[in-house]
Amino acid sequence: MPRETVLVGSPNSGKSLLFNRLTGLSQKVANFPGITVRLGRGELLGHAEEVLIDFPGTYSLAPISGEERIASDGFQAALARPAVQRVLCVVDATRLGKSLALALQVLREGARQGKEVLVVATMVDAFPPGDGAFDAAGLSEALGVPVYPVSGKTGLGLDALRAALASSAVASVPATYGALEDGALQAQAQDLMARFGAPGALLLRGQTRLDGFFLHSIFGGLAFFALMAVLFQSIFTWAAPAMDGIEVMLAWGADGLVPLLPGTLLQDFVADALFGGVGAFLVFVPQIFVLTVIVGIMEDSGYMARAAVICHRPLRFFGLTGKSFVPMLSGVACAIPGIYAARVVESPRKRWLTYLAVPLMPCSARLPVYTLLIAAFIPATPMLGGLLGLQGLAMVGLYLFGLLAGLVVTSLVSRLSPSKDDDLPFVLEMPPYRVPAWGPLFQTALRRSKDFVTKAGAVIFAVTVVVWVLGYFPNGGEDLGASWLGGLGRWIEPVFAPLGLDWRYGVAILTSFLAREVFVGTLGAIFGIEGAEENFLPLADQIQASGMALPSGLALLVFFALALQCVSTVAVLARESGGWRLPLSMVAAYLVLAYGAAWVAFLLANALL
Repeated sequence: MPRETVLVGSPNSGKSLLFNRLTGLSQKVANFPGITVRLGRGELLGHAEEVLIDFPGTYSLAPISGEERIASDGFQAALARPAVQRVLCVVDATRLGKSLALALQVLREGARQGKEVLVVATMVDAFPPGDGAFDAAGLSEALGVPVYPVSGKTGLGLDALRAALASSAVASVPATYGALEDGALQAQAQDLMARFGAPGALLLRGQTRLDGFFLHSIFGGLAFFALMAVLFQSIFTWAAPAMDGIEVMLAWGADGLVPLLPGTLLQDFVADALFGGVGAFLVFVPQIFVLTVIVGIMEDSGYMARAAVICHRPLRFFGLTGKSFVPMLSGVACAIPGIYAARVVESPRKRWLTYLAVPLMPCSARLPVYTLLIAAFIPATPMLGGLLGLQGLAMVGLYLFGLLAGLVVTSLVSRLSPSKDDDLPFVLEMPPYRVPAWGPLFQTALRRSKDFVTKAGAVIFAVTVVVWVLGYFPNGGEDLGASWLGGLGRWIEPVFAPLGLDWRYGVAILTSFLAREVFVGTLGAIFGIEGAEENFLPLADQIQASGMALPSGLALLVFFALALQCVSTVAVLARESGGWRLPLSMVAAYLVLAYGAAWVAFLLANALL
């Protein structure tokens, strides 16, 4: 039977990075409080009989938040198990004061349960070699248990720690800890910090100067907007070459494979359903990778906590938290990386509210739809001496409309369904500024991208096949209007008739559940215009010539701004939320909201125009 070692420590103490270095796994690592919200389990490298279990970070064994409760309850339950023979208590050598109180609690529980306890002091690479700022030997003697100074980033001291973990020797905790009272515990922690910890001025000098800039009422705000602009732009520009490369490879694969297949049916299925449908969502993988890297840099460097403080006050009014700004900002590029980024929100309720807001952000998939409909119904009237056009103003208005809609929804939901979590104060530790650990950062980005493909791919494939079958039969895809999908469009035509839309737009809306931008290609196929995705103007002219009125066009714009009709987003939401209840409820609610708002827009436009 393998022996188990439990890792416990305060948030942002380097515990998860240490776990990764000891096991070779890829637990989430970040210089941001409350990141690890699940248990990690792995074998000690080279020693399969030694199993390490990483619990979420906690400041105390007397929990306040849900994550702390998971750590505390799990820790207490683990100590009662015979397989758990050792506890690895991780403390931050650079901020010893915040870690020692928890360490003493762990020593007390270890003494009561008869478990071995080893103390690991991380971040020792922050001290100049030989400066004596941190006295590990003295702290070990005072505690009565081994103290191992290590650096998860550089690997310093890890060999000695691995040898200790692989050893069968037992370092028992002094029995005196079993009777330690909470009051005495705090006093002892402060005494140990004063005797063996680094002077506060040594560590805070540089951090204070940086915070003086990044948290400044003016310069801090400017720096925040500049960094957010870099984040937003990077999702588009840095990922663009890889996205283009994926599209080229898919095209090459289709051109090379499809002619070799027997039968028209199989060829059409592979070309349209596999390469055209499933292949379309693979284009988002570079965006997810880039976003994960950029957000990881912000987390590991320590800036994420500062940005959360800056954004907390305005977002709190809408029921959100400062930590929600990254997912919402990411959602402007694509809702999928935005949903993934919501992991930084440690409160389950706030994370749930963030999930509600992200799909309403004006994502890039809506851009082709907006461009087509604006070109069809909004005149290119110059404004402000030609500096601004009416079409550009309409595009900006749609983006602001989506952002406002997301904030209004979260505000209403948070007020209509109050929770005790809302009463908890916004308390956030300011971690020290550090250079990111690049290896784990890129490993996490690769794993996140792989998870997107493997977990969401099955759902996307199933929906793609269903839509393809409906659009292909019974006439072999020669006439989309005569297909089962066209028949379904005519069947639901009465639903869209109050918006002035006929079956053609109903079919395009149905196919847009694969991806919103498919709306354009579907309309192009119905109107007999090839290459509509790349050249909007002929299709826009055809829509105008079909007699579609301006109020119907405005209703469509409003509908697409609010509806959740992206199967990739729904699949990722199901994975991140732990089930299908939330994403399916959001699909239904946002479709109703979108239809209602579109109908109101249609009526108002008819009345005013």
